[in-house]
Amino acid sequence: MNILDTLRISASGLTAQRVRLQAISSNMANARSTRTEEGTPYRRQMPVFQAVEANEFGSELAQQLSRVEVVDVERSEAPFRQVFDPGHPDADDDGYVKYPNVDILHEMVDLMNTSRTYEANSNVTETTYKMANQALELGR
Repeated sequence: MNILDTLRISASGLTAQRVRLQAISSNMANARSTRTEEGTPYRRQMPVFQAVEANEFGSELAQQLSRVEVVDVERSEAPFRQVFDPGHPDADDDGYVKYPNVDILHEMVDLMNTSRTYEANSNVTETTYKMANQALELGR
Protein backbone atom coordinates (compact mmCIF):
# COMPACT_ATOMS: atom_id res chain seq x y z
CA MET A 1 0.00 0.00 0.00
CA ASN A 2 1.28 3.46 -0.79
CA ILE A 3 0.30 7.03 -0.04
CA LEU A 4 -1.70 7.38 -3.24
CA ASP A 5 -3.84 4.35 -2.34
CA THR A 6 -4.57 5.89 1.04
CA LEU A 7 -5.54 9.20 -0.56
CA ARG A 8 -7.75 7.48 -3.14
CA ILE A 9 -9.57 5.49 -0.47
CA SER A 10 -10.20 8.50 1.76
CA ALA A 11 -11.18 10.63 -1.26
CA SER A 12 -13.76 8.02 -2.27
CA GLY A 13 -15.14 8.16 1.28
CA LEU A 14 -15.35 11.95 1.12
CA THR A 15 -17.18 11.78 -2.21
CA ALA A 16 -19.63 9.14 -0.96
CA GLN A 17 -20.42 11.16 2.16
CA ARG A 18 -20.97 14.29 0.04
CA VAL A 19 -23.60 12.40 -1.98
CA ARG A 20 -25.16 11.14 1.25
CA LEU A 21 -25.25 14.69 2.62
CA GLN A 22 -26.99 15.92 -0.54
CA ALA A 23 -29.63 13.19 -0.19
CA ILE A 24 -30.19 14.05 3.48
CA SER A 25 -30.54 17.75 2.75
CA SER A 26 -32.99 17.00 -0.08
CA ASN A 27 -34.99 14.74 2.25
CA MET A 28 -35.15 17.39 4.96
CA ALA A 29 -36.04 20.16 2.50
CA ASN A 30 -38.92 18.10 1.08
CA ALA A 31 -40.23 16.60 4.32
CA ARG A 32 -43.57 18.38 3.83
CA SER A 33 -43.82 18.25 0.02
CA THR A 34 -47.18 16.63 -0.66
CA ARG A 35 -46.95 16.85 -4.44
CA THR A 36 -44.01 16.34 -6.78
CA GLU A 37 -43.92 16.52 -10.59
CA GLU A 38 -45.21 12.93 -10.64
CA GLY A 39 -48.23 14.02 -8.57
CA THR A 40 -47.23 11.99 -5.50
CA PRO A 41 -45.62 13.04 -2.24
CA TYR A 42 -41.83 13.22 -2.12
CA ARG A 43 -40.09 9.90 -1.42
CA ARG A 44 -37.05 9.66 0.82
CA GLN A 45 -33.78 9.25 -1.08
CA MET A 46 -31.05 6.89 0.07
CA PRO A 47 -27.63 6.49 -1.58
CA VAL A 48 -26.41 2.92 -2.07
CA PHE A 49 -22.70 2.36 -1.39
CA GLN A 50 -20.54 -0.47 -2.67
CA ALA A 51 -17.03 -1.48 -1.68
CA VAL A 52 -14.67 -1.68 -4.66
CA GLU A 53 -11.29 -3.37 -4.46
CA ALA A 54 -8.66 -0.63 -4.25
CA ASN A 55 -5.75 -2.72 -5.50
CA GLU A 56 -6.18 -6.19 -6.96
CA PHE A 57 -2.42 -6.73 -7.09
CA GLY A 58 0.17 -6.38 -4.38
CA SER A 59 0.42 -7.62 -0.83
CA GLU A 60 -2.35 -9.39 1.04
CA LEU A 61 -3.06 -6.17 2.95
CA ALA A 62 -3.28 -4.12 -0.25
CA GLN A 63 -5.77 -6.61 -1.68
CA GLN A 64 -8.04 -6.25 1.37
CA LEU A 65 -8.36 -2.48 1.03
CA SER A 66 -11.51 -1.11 -0.53
CA ARG A 67 -12.70 2.23 -1.71
CA VAL A 68 -16.36 3.15 -1.71
CA GLU A 69 -18.54 4.03 -4.67
CA VAL A 70 -22.08 5.33 -4.84
CA VAL A 71 -23.79 2.93 -7.24
CA ASP A 72 -27.32 4.32 -7.01
CA VAL A 73 -29.63 6.65 -5.14
CA GLU A 74 -32.80 4.73 -4.34
CA ARG A 75 -36.19 6.04 -3.34
CA SER A 76 -37.72 4.58 -0.21
CA GLU A 77 -40.81 2.46 -0.77
CA ALA A 78 -41.97 2.94 2.83
CA PRO A 79 -45.60 4.04 3.08
CA PHE A 80 -46.46 7.72 3.19
CA ARG A 81 -47.67 9.30 6.43
CA GLN A 82 -51.38 10.08 6.33
CA VAL A 83 -52.72 13.08 8.23
CA PHE A 84 -56.37 14.07 8.51
CA ASP A 85 -56.61 17.60 7.07
CA PRO A 86 -59.76 17.97 4.95
CA GLY A 87 -58.96 21.63 4.15
CA HIS A 88 -55.63 20.80 2.50
CA PRO A 89 -55.63 21.08 -1.32
CA ASP A 90 -54.07 17.59 -1.62
CA ALA A 91 -56.58 15.88 0.68
CA ASP A 92 -58.30 12.79 -0.68
CA ASP A 93 -62.06 12.18 -0.59
CA ASP A 94 -61.83 11.06 3.06
CA GLY A 95 -59.90 14.22 4.07
CA TYR A 96 -56.50 12.57 4.46
CA VAL A 97 -53.29 14.07 3.09
CA LYS A 98 -50.33 11.88 2.22
CA TYR A 99 -47.04 13.33 3.46
CA PRO A 100 -43.53 12.16 2.48
CA ASN A 101 -42.01 9.09 4.13
CA VAL A 102 -39.28 11.29 5.64
CA ASP A 103 -38.63 11.23 9.39
CA ILE A 104 -36.70 14.37 10.39
CA LEU A 105 -35.26 12.69 13.50
CA HIS A 106 -33.90 9.84 11.37
CA GLU A 107 -32.43 12.37 8.93
CA MET A 108 -30.73 14.25 11.78
CA VAL A 109 -29.11 11.03 13.03
CA ASP A 110 -27.94 10.27 9.47
CA LEU A 111 -26.64 13.83 9.22
CA MET A 112 -24.54 13.44 12.38
CA ASN A 113 -23.22 10.08 11.19
CA THR A 114 -22.38 11.52 7.77
CA SER A 115 -20.63 14.50 9.33
CA ARG A 116 -18.47 12.28 11.54
CA THR A 117 -17.60 9.94 8.70
CA TYR A 118 -16.68 12.87 6.46
CA GLU A 119 -14.53 14.29 9.26
CA ALA A 120 -12.77 10.93 9.75
CA ASN A 121 -11.94 10.69 6.04
CA SER A 122 -10.76 14.28 6.08
CA ASN A 123 -8.47 13.51 9.02
CA VAL A 124 -7.00 10.51 7.17
CA THR A 125 -6.25 12.74 4.18
CA GLU A 126 -4.65 15.39 6.38
CA THR A 127 -2.56 12.84 8.31
CA THR A 128 -1.40 11.20 5.07
CA TYR A 129 -0.37 14.59 3.73
CA LYS A 130 1.62 15.32 6.92
CA MET A 131 3.31 11.91 6.75
CA ALA A 132 4.30 12.51 3.12
CA ASN A 133 5.76 15.90 4.04
CA GLN A 134 7.74 14.38 6.92
CA ALA A 135 9.06 11.66 4.62
CA LEU A 136 10.21 14.32 2.17
CA GLU A 137 11.90 16.25 4.97
CA LEU A 138 13.75 13.11 6.11
CA GLY A 139 14.91 12.49 2.58
CA ARG A 140 16.62 15.87 2.30
